Amino acid sequence: MVLLVSWAPKGLSRFPISLAMICVGLGVAIFSLDVMSFDPDPRTWDTLTERLTELVVIISLMGAGLKLDRPVSLKGWGPTWRLLAIAMPLTIAATAWLGVAGLGFSLAMSLLLGAAMAPTDPVLASDVQTGPPKSGEENEVRFNLTAEAGLNDALAFPFVNLAILVSLSGAAVWTGQGLAQWAAVDVAWKLVAGAAMGWAVGKAMGWLIFQAHNNGISRHADGLVAIGATFIAYAATEIVHGYGFLAVFVCALTIRASEREDDFHEEMHDFAEQIERLLMMLVLVLFGGALANGLLDALTWTDALIGLAVLFIVRPVVGYVSLIGSPLLKRDRVMLAWLGIRGLGSVYYLAYGLSHGDFGDSERLWAITGFIILVSIIVHGITATPLMALLERLGGRSLQGRAAPANPPRDERLG
Repeated sequence: MVLLVSWAPKGLSRFPISLAMICVGLGVAIFSLDVMSFDPDPRTWDTLTERLTELVVIISLMGAGLKLDRPVSLKGWGPTWRLLAIAMPLTIAATAWLGVAGLGFSLAMSLLLGAAMAPTDPVLASDVQTGPPKSGEENEVRFNLTAEAGLNDALAFPFVNLAILVSLSGAAVWTGQGLAQWAAVDVAWKLVAGAAMGWAVGKAMGWLIFQAHNNGISRHADGLVAIGATFIAYAATEIVHGYGFLAVFVCALTIRASEREDDFHEEMHDFAEQIERLLMMLVLVLFGGALANGLLDALTWTDALIGLAVLFIVRPVVGYVSLIGSPLLKRDRVMLAWLGIRGLGSVYYLAYGLSHGDFGDSERLWAITGFIILVSIIVHGITATPLMALLERLGGRSLQGRAAPANPPRDERLG
């Protein structure tokens, strides 16, 4: 499987199939043969599930931040801000409403489902994200999917915490000081702390890597630096009770901005991506094993229909609506709305919420989440490659006023 992780992305680049699909299929096959006594059911291994998905997400966030060539700005990141400020809250609200009205879930459980389903996954969306640093593979669709995935994992956290608060306090949260405390701590403080700590660690790491002793340590180090920076940013932010997901992504953006053209960015990105793929393989094989061992047994036809609605109606509609009025081409808006891949980030949020709140029986919640992720892996895995190939053939324009080739010739990349 390790060799598969190394070779498969190259061999699959021309086919409508993803590494994630193969890993899930392997997991189903391996655990269906009953040759292993271990049952990788996330409902049994809730803490392990939370920690393992947490690890793969933060490493993915570092890789996503390092690969973005475009500096942060209001105009250049305009569609990303729209997806975060409009599409994500609407997705949470619509999914929560479907949970209450369609599934009969409690408000707390519906909020948790909405928050878990809101983020575009930075792990499984890697096939539609930008290429390595300075590769030139950064058209508007790829860029905004990468930036959205990097930020909305952190921005969904306040809503997960709100679901936990509602599960513990019930209706009292809306009338007492609970809501004010949630706004002050879970929204304001944790977001500010995450951004500030990520920037501080990123500035310090940027100085060490590129400037210390005149030349920095980039000439005497390897890509493992990216993993060290990930853990430092995440741990330091958790200590001050900020959002570590946000800190890691901001840290990566800050390191990249410290010396934007240095080749060491590519080395860090490549190492982080290799570790991410290995961890992704492990988690998805275990996910396939959970499917083989009955993760979806509690799923009803109503659950499945609501799950399909969340994936193929809610996200595409609110995603497209949020981009109305943006300078993007219509085809780019459609693709951004469609390619809202759900994956390991959703598993993390669900496991985190259930371990910190009081939601009662979660069998159907796990089943519908697993169903949505499975369908997303299959459908988006099949459609992503041909859609990206079509987009690259059509070409496009950048919001920065220049051409936006997705795959420039190798000589141009080196130049």
